[in-house]
Amino acid sequence: MEKNRIMEAPREKVLLVGVDDESPGEDFEYAMEEMANLAKACRMEPVGVITQKMESVNTGLYIGTGKVQEVKEAARALDAELVIFDNTLSPSQLRNLQKELGMPVMDRTALILDIFETRARTREARLQVESARLKYLLPRLVGMHDALTRQGGTSGSMSSRGAGEKKLELDRRRIEKRISELNRDLEDIARERQVQRKKRQQNGIPLVALVGYTNAGKSTIMNAMIDAYMKEEDKKVLEQDMLFATLDTTVRRINTGNNRDFLLSDTVGFIHKLPHGLVKAFRSTLSEALNADLLLQVVDYADPHFREQMETTAETLTELGAGDIPMITVFNKLDKCDVEISWPQVVGKDKIYLCAKQDTSLEMLVELILNRVYVDYQEAEFLVPYEKGNILSYFMENSHIRDRAYEEKGTRISVRCHRADKEKYAELLV
Repeated sequence: MEKNRIMEAPREKVLLVGVDDESPGEDFEYAMEEMANLAKACRMEPVGVITQKMESVNTGLYIGTGKVQEVKEAARALDAELVIFDNTLSPSQLRNLQKELGMPVMDRTALILDIFETRARTREARLQVESARLKYLLPRLVGMHDALTRQGGTSGSMSSRGAGEKKLELDRRRIEKRISELNRDLEDIARERQVQRKKRQQNGIPLVALVGYTNAGKSTIMNAMIDAYMKEEDKKVLEQDMLFATLDTTVRRINTGNNRDFLLSDTVGFIHKLPHGLVKAFRSTLSEALNADLLLQVVDYADPHFREQMETTAETLTELGAGDIPMITVFNKLDKCDVEISWPQVVGKDKIYLCAKQDTSLEMLVELILNRVYVDYQEAEFLVPYEKGNILSYFMENSHIRDRAYEEKGTRISVRCHRADKEKYAELLV
């Protein structure tokens, strides 16, 4: 009951402010529209938008002094409770704007951090978000205790400082200590993840990682494959039409039959101007993409800005060090747009147009994945002596047996196996 009351609580009214510096290749209107969607994802209600064209931002106030007054008047007229700026504000800009506007101010980074905080489910995700938030907060402590008195001192001891200065120092020490604790905890989790990853690699099962812009349909593809190949409802991930619906990396084994399984990993979505601190904080989670044999870049083809979203994904993958991993581009949501392209359709070996919720599309995608991750598999025929049953068992578990016959000298098998296995047991080739 309490949960329902919280969900039905009135949304906080916010005023959005953006600076158009006319950067080449950047669609400012789209960026502001995305800001509004981020605010809605954080259960806020955008009541107005104010923009300004500037070649470079004001170092003290981000926007011009005249525009500050316009924002102040608009916020009062629209009953806005919070002003959100479209980029990361420096500590001094944040402090000056709050003083001039006389109301709370938030920047894009803090907004995304708020969304991440509400979406984090696993212990790792919660620790990562807390770490990123504290690192963002640390340089912004100055000015938070202006209401408290200060006094000068020459000895350097905390006893000679004013209440505000002492509170600031205590907060700084507390935050730095907590960041150190979080780093230790996250390092422990990263080591556990590395052990799990090594075990999976020893099994020789290819890892395929879903990557792409937030809300492009990664979780939809993951759940569709779970429905088709696992049929375990409790293994499915959260799937909602919203930005950053899920932050937690999930790995599932997709059993396609014929000993051609692969691991599918769903990772946190990317977004334009994703704060560097968040990319760094989520590096261990995103390391699933770093260690993948194949990336599936999921693209919302129905979004008119899908090309810019692909560029953002490419930039983020490069920042992570995953820019050179083989990739299939999955153009999704063809059912939601009016295009001349027939679908589902594979183009070349690295592009597919589909609708993730359609069975034929899913089958075509899985076949494309298998052709890429099992490219080193070859046809072969072996005659395995009966006394070497362990070798036969190995092939039964790690290859696709096409035919099997029992002969006088052993078991004859026609298989599709890895090239390394074909070379290893070359003396048994027929």
